[in-house]
Amino acid sequence: MMKWLHFSAPGGAGSRYGWLEDGRVREVRGTPFGEHAPTGVLHRLEDVRIEVPLVPRTFYAAGLNYVRHIREYAGQSGTSLAIPQQADIGYRAVNALVAHEEAVVIPSDARQVEYEGELVVLIGKKARHLSEAEALDCVLGYTIGNDVSERLWQASDRTFWRAKNSDTFKPMGPWIETEFDLDAAETTVRVNGEVTTHFRTAEMLFGVRTFISRMSRYLTLHPGDVVWMGTDGKSPHLKAGDVVEVEISGLGTLRNHFVAEEAG
Repeated sequence: MMKWLHFSAPGGAGSRYGWLEDGRVREVRGTPFGEHAPTGVLHRLEDVRIEVPLVPRTFYAAGLNYVRHIREYAGQSGTSLAIPQQADIGYRAVNALVAHEEAVVIPSDARQVEYEGELVVLIGKKARHLSEAEALDCVLGYTIGNDVSERLWQASDRTFWRAKNSDTFKPMGPWIETEFDLDAAETTVRVNGEVTTHFRTAEMLFGVRTFISRMSRYLTLHPGDVVWMGTDGKSPHLKAGDVVEVEISGLGTLRNHFVAEEAG
């Protein structure tokens, strides 16, 4: 089991990777996607700035992958949403990524902002034409995402360009966990310390193996690609001042505060 942390340290030369060991960060020469070796440099976790685990080459996202979320969103939006019959993938934009503990900025004209706590799969090897049995062979590890969404924009725009991809709308982190028991995992989301969503992470319509196998039939997956796996349940409307924590057992907790856009 290994936790890869992408971080920067005071007085250091840019960001780098390290291994999280008992509350300390051991610097690593190299990256998780190539040759690497530990150095003798150690930092206390509280002394470093946690960065986004990586900026993906391609940012994939599975929509409508939990039945309860589909039904609740259909009821909330007044639309008729059918349960998907196959694993279909969408895309998100890297401009929206922010790290653990960074702020999510609510645009001044946003009216209905919600969270979506998600499992994130990180691809570690180039892959094409994988069977479901082979699908996990290309996976480096897992982290946590919060697919922040403006629901009114999501319903009215032809695409999700701002509803899903506004700056800061995609918190991801805090680290990459290489060993993860999906079947035992539970996702819990808290707003200001109060549990607002809880579900078994594995209760997806289509699992990680299914998505990777189907995607690899048509797309070449590359090291550094990420696949966000969707969410369950319903979110309250978020406002400036709220703090959202997405916890997935076995992975950790991704925490971000929400702020109002400054006039400019």
